[in-house]
Amino acid sequence: MAVKTHSWISLWFLLTVPVIAWDVGYCFMRPRSMRGGDWHWLWKPYSLYQDPGPERRTLIDVRVARPSIWQRLYQRSMYDIFHSFASSPSDSQPALLNVIETLLNITYLYFAHVAAWPPATLIGFASANLTLAKTVLYWLQEYYCGFCGIGHNSASTLFIYWIIPNGLWIVVPAIIVARLGKDLAQSLNFAAKASVTKKQK
Repeated sequence: MAVKTHSWISLWFLLTVPVIAWDVGYCFMRPRSMRGGDWHWLWKPYSLYQDPGPERRTLIDVRVARPSIWQRLYQRSMYDIFHSFASSPSDSQPALLNVIETLLNITYLYFAHVAAWPPATLIGFASANLTLAKTVLYWLQEYYCGFCGIGHNSASTLFIYWIIPNGLWIVVPAIIVARLGKDLAQSLNFAAKASVTKKQK
């Protein structure tokens, strides 16, 4: 049975590889990737999460007793307080998940489009599930700490700089999970019917 592929899913996996790799690089290169670091020019847009705004507050608030994962990952002040080296165990876990996610995306693309291996769909399904679960957990962390890291923002700032970019990593993977899940179910049903037919002969 040939691999059933969807162009938009393959495009998503292809386009997200460099984006995720860029984020992983930021996390593993801290503090050199942070403002003031010699490699910060590669991650200049991350300044939005580090530099104080007009009210002398960053997009992610640093003045909380229990900083969220967002604060520990992206802010220099939190890094200086909690860590002595870039890939500290507590904060390297999200970056490590990003590495696994990227490797799964690349593996899916290879097995689906180069090797034409039918189980490639399962790899894509697993990768999209990982992305979805990880991002939902980030959102839930903010919810359960009373929006301790982002609640100080105006609705427009929150929508433009947090909800839209992070929501994309929930919506698209959820649709991919549904689509590839349906493909997997069809493959399993086809295999089950073929097995029954073979036994009847």
